[in-house]
Amino acid sequence: MTALAIDMTGISKAFGPVKALEGADLKVAYGTIHGLVGANGAGKSTIIKVLAGILTPDAGTILIDGRRVAKPTPASVEALGVHFIHQERLLVPTATVAEAVFLNHEIRFGPFLDGRAMARRAEALIERYFDLRLPAGTLVRDLTTAQQKIVQITRALARKAGVLVLDEPTAALVRREVDSLFRVLRRLRDDGIAVVFISHYMQEILDLCDEVTVMRNGTDVGRVDPKEAGIDAIVGMMIDSGVGEMYPRRHHAVGAPVLEVQGLTLKGAFCDVSLTVHAGEVVGLTGLLGSGVKELIECLFGLDRADGGSIRIDGVEVRLDAPNRAVGAGVGMVPEDRRAHGVAIGLSVRENASLASLARYSRNGFVARGRENAAVDGLIRDLSIKTPHRDALVRNLSGGNQQKVALAKWLGCQSRVYVLDEPTVAVDVGAKVEIYALLNRLAAEGAAILFLSSDLLELTGFCDRVLVVYRGGLNGAFDAAAVDGDTLLAAASGTRSETRGIPE
Repeated sequence: MTALAIDMTGISKAFGPVKALEGADLKVAYGTIHGLVGANGAGKSTIIKVLAGILTPDAGTILIDGRRVAKPTPASVEALGVHFIHQERLLVPTATVAEAVFLNHEIRFGPFLDGRAMARRAEALIERYFDLRLPAGTLVRDLTTAQQKIVQITRALARKAGVLVLDEPTAALVRREVDSLFRVLRRLRDDGIAVVFISHYMQEILDLCDEVTVMRNGTDVGRVDPKEAGIDAIVGMMIDSGVGEMYPRRHHAVGAPVLEVQGLTLKGAFCDVSLTVHAGEVVGLTGLLGSGVKELIECLFGLDRADGGSIRIDGVEVRLDAPNRAVGAGVGMVPEDRRAHGVAIGLSVRENASLASLARYSRNGFVARGRENAAVDGLIRDLSIKTPHRDALVRNLSGGNQQKVALAKWLGCQSRVYVLDEPTVAVDVGAKVEIYALLNRLAAEGAAILFLSSDLLELTGFCDRVLVVYRGGLNGAFDAAAVDGDTLLAAASGTRSETRGIPE
C-alpha cells in the first residue's frame, strides 16, 4: 500500500457558469480518520461525487491507492476498495442482515447461494468490529437506525474496503450510539483503513479526526490537525469569520414570562415538570433518548395530551390538547425531521411558507395571492432562503434552506412561543449562523424560544439557560454561559443533579 489512500489534486467541476469545484485537493492517508467540512455550496458533496465516479471532473488527477483513475465510475472505484456509507440508509427493508451484507456479492456453493456461509461471515464481521451479536436472519426493517448503520459498514468490510467515506453518519443517532460508532471507526483506523468523515458537528470533528480538510467556495482552504487548530479556527476557515459570530449573543433585555408550565405530567413519559420561558429568552432543553424530553415538547404543541398540570401563555391558562389549539394559542413548532414533518417537500416554497397562516390571506374561501406573495417574498428575504423563486419545490433546496422554510411557516403566524426540536441538525455552519441570527431577531421582538438540542456545544454557546431532563423530570437548570458540556451530559445521564441559581 502507498501512504495515501486518496490523492485528488487540482479537481475542477463546473455546471454551466457555476464553478462547483476549482482546483480542489483532497489527500487522505491510510490509517487515519480524515474530516471533510465546509458550508453548503463549499464543494464537499461535489468532490465526493467525483471520487465516487458519479461526476466526471473537468480537470485534475485522481489517484486511489497510488493508481491513477482517468475516468472513475462507481464500479471501478468500489473495485479499488473505496466504499460510501450514505446518510440515507440504502438498504432493502425486507432483506435479512446477511442478505443486505452480501447483496450483489453473494457467497455461492456451486450454482446455489450459500446462506449459512453468508450468515456465519456476516455475524463474525459484526462481532469482530462492533462487539455485537446481531442475528444474521433479522430483517433490516426490524433493526434500529444504529444497527442499520452497522449493516452498511459491515457490507463494505465484507468487500475488503480500504477506504470508508461516511456522510453525516451520526445525524440520526443518539449519544450512546455515536460513542459506539466512534469506537468502531478508531478500530478500523488502527487496522489501516482510511476513513473520510463528513459532519456538520464540530465537536465530533475535534473528538474523532486526525486531520481535517476545510472547503470554502469550491476549493480547499486548509488541511489542519483539529486538536491543534481548535474549533474556532476551523469554523473561521469555513465561514471566513470568527466563531464568536457563530453564536451571537443577545443584547436585549429579557421581559415578562410568556410560557409558564406548572406540574405538567404525561404518564409513562414525564412527571411534574415546571419551567418558564420569558419574552426575549432562548431556553435550551436536552436529554438522552427515553428521558421524556421529546414527549415534553410534543405535549407543548398538542401532539400529546397531558394527564396533569397547567400551561399559561402571557398569563392566560390554555389547553394544548391538539396542534390547532396550540397554533391558536400562539405556539409554533419546528420538528426535527423537517422532510417528514416540517415541510411538504412536494410543495413550493410559497405554499410551505404560507401553509400555517393561510387564513391571513384568505377571504370567503379565496386566497389573496398578491398579499400571500408579498408576505412570502419578505420571509425569503428576511431568512436569506436560497431559492430560484418562491414557486420552486422545497425538495430541490439544501437541508439548511429547507429548515429555513420550516421556520418561515411559523414566522408567518407571528407566534408568541417557538418550540424548536433540533433545529440545526445536519445543517452546515453557514446556515446555522443564519438560523441563530434569525432566532435572536425573534427574541428581540419579544418571542419566547424553547430550543431542544443534543449538541452540547450549541446549547452552551447559543442559549441563555439550559434545562436537562432525566427519566421524566428536570435534573438541572444551568446558566449557559457558566456551564460546560461535561456537566450537562452528567445531568442528562443522571450522575449529577444540580440547579445553579437560575431565575425562573
